[in-house]
Amino acid sequence: MTKQLLLLFFCLSISLHGQKTLKLWPNGVPNAIATKNYKEETQYDALGIVKGVNKVSVPEITIFEPAEKLKNGTSILVLPGGGYTHLAINKEGFKVAKWLNTLGITAIVLKYRMPADATMETKSIGPLQDAQEAIRYIRANADSLDIDAQKIGVLGFSAGGHLASTLSTQFDKQTYTSSYRVSARPNFSILIYPVITLKDDFTHKGSKHALLGEKPSKSLVEKFSNELQVTNNTPLTLLVHATNDKAVPVENSQQYYNALRKANVPAELLIYQDGGHGFGLGTTGTHNQWPKACEKWLRQNKFLPQKEVYLFSYFKDNGEDGLHLAFSRDGLEWKSLHKDQSLLKPIVGKDSLMRDPCIIKGPEGLFHMVWTVSWTDKGIGYASSRDLVNWSQQQFIPVMEKFEGTRNTWAPEITYDEKENQFIIYWASTITGKFLETQSKMDNGYNHRMYYTITKDFKTFSPTQLFYEPGFNVIDATLQKTGNGYVMFLKDETREPPQKNLKIAFSKNASGPYSKASKPITGNYWAEGPTAVKIKDTWYVYFDKYMDHKYGAISSKDLENWTDISDQVTFPKGLRHGTVFTVSEDFFTTLNYQLED
Repeated sequence: MTKQLLLLFFCLSISLHGQKTLKLWPNGVPNAIATKNYKEETQYDALGIVKGVNKVSVPEITIFEPAEKLKNGTSILVLPGGGYTHLAINKEGFKVAKWLNTLGITAIVLKYRMPADATMETKSIGPLQDAQEAIRYIRANADSLDIDAQKIGVLGFSAGGHLASTLSTQFDKQTYTSSYRVSARPNFSILIYPVITLKDDFTHKGSKHALLGEKPSKSLVEKFSNELQVTNNTPLTLLVHATNDKAVPVENSQQYYNALRKANVPAELLIYQDGGHGFGLGTTGTHNQWPKACEKWLRQNKFLPQKEVYLFSYFKDNGEDGLHLAFSRDGLEWKSLHKDQSLLKPIVGKDSLMRDPCIIKGPEGLFHMVWTVSWTDKGIGYASSRDLVNWSQQQFIPVMEKFEGTRNTWAPEITYDEKENQFIIYWASTITGKFLETQSKMDNGYNHRMYYTITKDFKTFSPTQLFYEPGFNVIDATLQKTGNGYVMFLKDETREPPQKNLKIAFSKNASGPYSKASKPITGNYWAEGPTAVKIKDTWYVYFDKYMDHKYGAISSKDLENWTDISDQVTFPKGLRHGTVFTVSEDFFTTLNYQLED
């Protein structure tokens, strides 16, 4: 197979995977000298895959877009290294872009010009012109690229790291006239074994010679020694280097880091014991951890969303020992925390139980929990916490005390109504003599309806009102926000003829009114205690298959078509229903550490 055919195959592969390549300067490259004999050359590996390019005189950008469901608005301009004589376009370009795509980042690989007197009027500024224009292109086209114009970074390797640091310190240098009226400043920079200084003590001589020529002046050397160009407007930076780098000494990163510190620019420096030079995303040794460290750095600085961990609050047996927590990273495999021991023992209510614990996090950063305190009481339990370990004094809230004939107050839940800046607490109660049209002698004559109260501070509460009357015995309602309103998951508790299934209803507002209940979304079994969460583009509803003494789950992408996935989920033994909620990875790490003490 000829190299031309291989190149065609490579280009087709890029196109098929949603990437596109564009000329950076469609209207002509600035600072250029037309030279017929200077033609770009491509290198291939043993399998015929493009490995690198040299003699680049027509710069291009290749845009790698992440899957739509992963896209988070951050973008990074990737600058491969190669000593300003060639570009390691695959190892330090395309492979890196694909890794960034897995993080939801839009990656743009720049094939920048190699500085050459034959093709440039002033070769020292050619690569910088390309980098400046690439950032401006990305920022000017933020809407069409579906990215955030304030979350554009640059990532450079080796000489590409020199170019990235030049861009980060000289983004406002007038090197050409751009048609874009936007800044060329990156919002952050990531420099991997970068060339920083061009002074003789620690420079990479090949890069220096290629960029500045054989005998550059002292002023030109200092101009492109970027440890000398740092200001308080240089973007925050992550640096990665290996101690045993013989090509580009680690002092390059150290000097840049020290300059950033002096200018009060946030910076982080990772120096690994091994790796040498040119390890890309990593080979073997400690340095191959840098992509994970970089991901954490991006999340810490809010260029990536915090990873979420899913927590499940539940009770065991009759709820005598109190609150239990389980966790999951995928919504399918659930494991207990704290060796499945109780985190909070109940002390309020007629029976001092803690059944059906529901926990949500409010906008003030507090976790709020309500629970069933008794089989026959007229109120519910409440407590709050900032860390899920240390809880406030438990309160008994007598939400049904004014309703004569109330037999119970079961399965309370909380939803925060963002629109009204208030909390809605709702639960199921049976009031003797009410809703006689659905009264049955079975199930001890219970005939529930959903009631609610509203609070802003958990100190004062609105008068209790009827929340949902679907025309049947209803219990275990829970709300989730959707794109244009709220969905209520609920249990049809009808005994004659038996329903005992889960249904859904919808409303534009958290407080209702809610629509007529749907057809059953669960199968030919009795189900209760639903709790729901949306993970990426899929809804998961977990529930107690209480007649089968096990937990089940269903999933849906559209809230209309449901699939039973009970055989795909696992839960701690003896788990009884509660609520699923999310916390950040950092919060979970701290929680786990506290519970292990």
